[in-house]
Amino acid sequence: MKTTRHPRPTGYSVFLAPGLLLSLLFLVVPLVMTFYYSLTQWQGVGDPTWIGFDNYTRLFSDADFWASFRNIAFVIVGIAVVPTLLGLFLAALLFDYIGKKHGDGFVSLFRSGLYLPQVIPVAVTGLMWGWILAPEGAVNSALEKIGLNSLAQNWLGDPDLALWIVLAVLVWMQLGYPLVLFLSGLQRIDPELYEAASLDGATWWQRFTRITVPILRPEVYVVLVTTTIAGLKVFAQIFVLTGGGPGNATLVPAYFAYQNFFERADVGYGSAISSTMTLLVLIIAGTMLTRQARQDG
Repeated sequence: MKTTRHPRPTGYSVFLAPGLLLSLLFLVVPLVMTFYYSLTQWQGVGDPTWIGFDNYTRLFSDADFWASFRNIAFVIVGIAVVPTLLGLFLAALLFDYIGKKHGDGFVSLFRSGLYLPQVIPVAVTGLMWGWILAPEGAVNSALEKIGLNSLAQNWLGDPDLALWIVLAVLVWMQLGYPLVLFLSGLQRIDPELYEAASLDGATWWQRFTRITVPILRPEVYVVLVTTTIAGLKVFAQIFVLTGGGPGNATLVPAYFAYQNFFERADVGYGSAISSTMTLLVLIIAGTMLTRQARQDG
């Protein structure tokens, strides 16, 4: 009798299995459970009550959710767009001008200094900036000492200022990430391209826009995708700096979900917020990656 021999798992399957299992346990299962709870009314204890899409109907008519959604658009500018543009400009300036004039040591020191906020825990940087920007903090004290008392503000307590101050802090925290990636990408550009452009009379700005930016397009897409997703999920910075206040001035969806999960014990509504933002992240990431693939193809 002939027996059927099943192929043994390949080495790749063996090595991938633990990662796939962990992804299933800690990503897929919680995601499915969150979507299920978004269709229920539940306080975190007892049995959930099935209510269908009522949480989503409530969500899209909730002024607080739309306020958080509007704020997250500003956060994406502060954590993705501005750091990407500044990082690209600074990387090119360091690589093509300052590095040649002052040496690689100065570039490394500058890069390390800007990347430092990425290494320091968010709680530490948040507490530091909270102290600096407090009504009796370092900024107002410095203004008082130089005779500019009239400029002193409650920087994080003013609804008109709080979001802009948070955006400035986010730019400071995020700038080192694109800078390091762009400096790495610049290493693969043939120096002869810059030399030929210089011989043809091209200015630094022309070399930057005609050579650097087009060649670094893959790195730009990577930075924009990852930082946009990080911006949509931003939580810790808001939690430490402002707690979503004053009022709803700095409220973002992740913190809004946290409030409903843990402060109001409305797990079903918090799950609806989380599920909506997960879908938005997938749509934005898929759109940007698809566009990049088409351009590269």
